[in-house]
Amino acid sequence: MAYRSFRDFVDALDRAGELRKIDIPVDTDLLISEWANREMKSPGGGKALLFEQPVVDGKVSPFPVAINTMGSRKRMAMSLGRESVDEIAQEIQLILKAKPPTDLREGFALLKQGLHLLHARPKQVSSGPCQEVVKIDNFSLNDLPILKCWPKDGGRFITLPHVHTRDPETGARNVGCYRMQLFDERTTAMHWQVHKVGARHGKIYYERGERMPVAVTLGGDPAYSFAATAPLPDGLDEILFAGFLRRKSVELVKCKTIDVDVPADVDLVLEGYVQPGEMRPEGPFGDHTGYYTAIEDYPVFHVTAITHRKDALYPTTIVGIPPMEDFYIGDASVRIFLPVFKMNFPELVDMTLPAEGVFHNLVFVSIRKQYPYQAFKVMHGLWGMGQMMFSKYIIVVDEDCDVHNTSEVLFRLCANTDPERDSTVIRNPSDSLDHAPSIQNIGSHMGFDATRKLPGENHQRPWPELLKMTEEAQRLVDALQKKTR
Repeated sequence: MAYRSFRDFVDALDRAGELRKIDIPVDTDLLISEWANREMKSPGGGKALLFEQPVVDGKVSPFPVAINTMGSRKRMAMSLGRESVDEIAQEIQLILKAKPPTDLREGFALLKQGLHLLHARPKQVSSGPCQEVVKIDNFSLNDLPILKCWPKDGGRFITLPHVHTRDPETGARNVGCYRMQLFDERTTAMHWQVHKVGARHGKIYYERGERMPVAVTLGGDPAYSFAATAPLPDGLDEILFAGFLRRKSVELVKCKTIDVDVPADVDLVLEGYVQPGEMRPEGPFGDHTGYYTAIEDYPVFHVTAITHRKDALYPTTIVGIPPMEDFYIGDASVRIFLPVFKMNFPELVDMTLPAEGVFHNLVFVSIRKQYPYQAFKVMHGLWGMGQMMFSKYIIVVDEDCDVHNTSEVLFRLCANTDPERDSTVIRNPSDSLDHAPSIQNIGSHMGFDATRKLPGENHQRPWPELLKMTEEAQRLVDALQKKTR
């Protein structure tokens, strides 16, 4: 189902018992973050929080703050209008099975075509709720309840923005999620890293010497937030994907001061531009790595207008030492796009990115192994797929190992590997936020083959059998235990 607004989604969380409302004043300087951090680390992700009186510089903001709204498997599924995100994976699998592709490029083309056919194509409208209030001259970013997340942060940060850009040559649009440090009442940083599509669009404008129009939206259907953070194949439109997720076309309205279209039902819109060559130090920022990222120069975003709903909410999140809300968003991405990975790796059974790996650092993969060195083939293939290139460690196990059980994976890693024989180290692009590599954006990645060894894999002894009780004994003990209750 499609949510009419972000408030509509928050109300649904409330009805489901997934929301806690805080009706007392709470400061946006660290206090909302500390409260949210405790909630996110509660069993199962705790509850979503709605701060009805967020305080900014001693004044109560007119925009309530919602946080941790997608911070559990249940709320993540609810945000996409499903009982489980696995339903979306099944829908994608059906699209790919409609006409089995012969290679990955054809598969992505088929997926894009399938999304178009499912009434996901966006529609242009003349006006929308996001422009119920229009402020072109009399606005200040200080009116928004933007959080200072961690004590040594360089300032306050917008952490859940949808950044809308367009390729000036092809017209292709992109929606990304890039943090934005507040500099003053009309400017912020735009933290798009070198690997991101927003940075690629910016480079074209810079080379042409043209001012780059940028729109930032907040709120609306939570499908927009997921689409902006999802590791979509290059060329797959986030707005199109959001329409597929919500099973309803996204209505787009043109901004008031720039030539950019945005979803008409979002809560807030920041219109503006990035000037070629203008850079400013950004950071530090308490990041998803669990550490502060260093101060670096990033483009400056100049705001030319703010438009919003009359009853707008301000959605936000914080990141840090896991588990946090972003773990559940990342977990949903892996589960939803698993059919795409299986299309390229038919031996793949399951895959997960454990919370401890903060997304890119650790990947567990299970495969149906049929021939020697197949695990290494899968590792190198994954390192060649989009953002999977940042995966620092990949551990491949057999199909009978539950990759969602970290203890079981570590048991296989320790039991089934000889470090010299079963590991490989490569050089590859690294996450810009990873502080460990000697040179930023470039590092080493390591893969472990924790599968059983086959003839031809330099293992000369018979492979032992894993301990397993008989099904009959299990049934008999089940029956006996019922009698003792």
